[in-house]
Amino acid sequence: MSIGCDWKPRGSDRCEGLVKIKETKEGVVLDVYVKPRSREFSVVVEGDDVVVHCQGEPVEGRVNRELVKEFSRLLGRRVEIVSGFSSRQKRLLVRDAMKAEVERALTGV
Repeated sequence: MSIGCDWKPRGSDRCEGLVKIKETKEGVVLDVYVKPRSREFSVVVEGDDVVVHCQGEPVEGRVNRELVKEFSRLLGRRVEIVSGFSSRQKRLLVRDAMKAEVERALTGV
């Protein structure tokens, strides 16, 4: 599993602008775009988008299971898909997490 950042502001060594992360009373809601059939699972922050490369096929929920399992492992929290079950654009809920904590995990800062 790898985590990367393709976009960095000039003069900075960290990713900025993760605007697709919102705090709620249940936890943090995160919008991601999923690319199935990749060589390995990886999370790439591109501007304000979070792109997730999954190894699984988009058949019978395999990508969704991989996404939940790997994000739960990465963040150390319970993760659920709240919308986009049959779409590449998904919304994840990270239970009992804070926005800064999720941003740090995604950007590696």
